[in-house]
Formats: sequence, C-alpha cells, structure tokens
Amino acid sequence: MNFFNRLHTRYVLQHHAIEHVLWLEVTEKLASLEGMTAVEKAHLRELTTLFLNEKKFSGAQEFQLTDTMCLIIAIQACVPALWLGIGCLSGWTEIIVYPSAFRISRDEKDAAGVVHYNDNALIGESWLRGPLILSWDDVERDMPDNQSGRNVVIHEIAHKLDMLNGSADGFPPLHHGMAVVAWSTSLSVAYESLVQRVEHHHHPVIDSYAATSPAEFFAVISEYFFCAPEILQSHFAEVYQQLQLYYRQDPLLRQHPVC
Repeated sequence: MNFFNRLHTRYVLQHHAIEHVLWLEVTEKLASLEGMTAVEKAHLRELTTLFLNEKKFSGAQEFQLTDTMCLIIAIQACVPALWLGIGCLSGWTEIIVYPSAFRISRDEKDAAGVVHYNDNALIGESWLRGPLILSWDDVERDMPDNQSGRNVVIHEIAHKLDMLNGSADGFPPLHHGMAVVAWSTSLSVAYESLVQRVEHHHHPVIDSYAATSPAEFFAVISEYFFCAPEILQSHFAEVYQQLQLYYRQDPLLRQHPVC
C-alpha cells in the first residue's frame, strides 16, 4: 500500500503542481512563513500541493473563492503539519469559507446535563471528521501580521490535530518518545495560571480566549507558537518546549537564526 501511496503522491506533485509565480506571490505575503529555510519552503510547497488535491473548497453565502484564496488557506493549514506529514490532515475533505464572521445557532448541554441555546458569531470552526469553516476577512487580516499571535487557519488546524484521537481536549496524539506526564503537567500548569489571571482581571499575556477550555488553550498557544514565538517562550517556556517536540519545528530559531 505504501508503494501505491508513493506513486499517487508523485503523480499529484507532477501533474497538479502549484504555478511558480502564484506560489511566490502568495508566500511573500504570509508573515507566518518568515524565516523558513529553502528546504522548509520546498517541503511546504509539496504538502500544500497534496492538500489542495485532497480538499474541496466552497464559498458560503455565494462567496466566490479564487485560486489565490484557496492557496493562502492551504499554505497556512500545512504550516503546523510541515514535519508531521500530510496524513495528519486526512479524515476530512471540506473547507467552507464565509466572507466574514458567521453566526452559529445550536443547543449545547452543560456538565450538569442542562441544555442551553447558544447563538454565537464565529471566525472559524472545526468539526470532528467534518468540515473546516473559516471567515475570509479574518484569514486576510492575519496574513501580514506575525506579531499579534493570531492566525485563524492555524487555530482551526490545531483543533483538527487535537481531534485525531477523539474530541478536542488539548491532548493530541503525541509522538513516540514524548513524555505524557511532561506534556500534561506543563500545559495544565500554564492553563490554570492563565485561567487565574483572567478570573482576577490581570493582564493575560496571551489571548484570554485560551482560558475558555484546554482545547482552546492548545489552539491558541499553537497560534502563538508559529506567529509570536517570543511571547509564548518568554511566558510559557515549558509549553513552548512541548510544542517544539510535538510540531518538530522551532519558529523562534527562524526569527533569530544562529550564524
């Protein structure tokens, strides 16, 4: 089976290659790629090609998507998967893009079993074995900004990775050799510290939305890991180290390469 998978991969890369001019045009606009080596960008291009071939993009509310828009989303979706492999982004096929923030109405059950009606405006959402949903306004807003630690595509892809072993809970499947205790302890301590800061109205150092749940904490720190690594490393050094091991990348080193 691996032989046939390799043949298919080779076929896709050869026959569905991303136009070189378009690739350069888009990658130059994405701050999240700043400092990547030529090797990393070449591998990212291969992953992005495979991703585009596997996923179906559609615009909601009659929103018209262009090839450039799809490429912008696909590249950023593949950044967290750079050294994890395209397989971690399998199990779902659809990407739905709204022109701007979209409203979701649904009934949700709390821990006590009480059902509540919620009507929320969202900029992104990930469903278990379902679509990835994004607001284009927010995708576009994040493109040139690599300082705020916000990137809706990376946020939602982090949820997808988290859900590889079930519902999102801030505990994605770890690699062989990663210590479960070290992951649990470092993220739990950081999460509880953030929750306490938010509850006592202290400056939260990272987006307070991370204090919503362990799942949102993992998604938000993943945004900071790739888009504002200095902030994450300076305030949550052990968390940064765990994400280094998990994503097999070091965005901080890209910003400050060793000569």
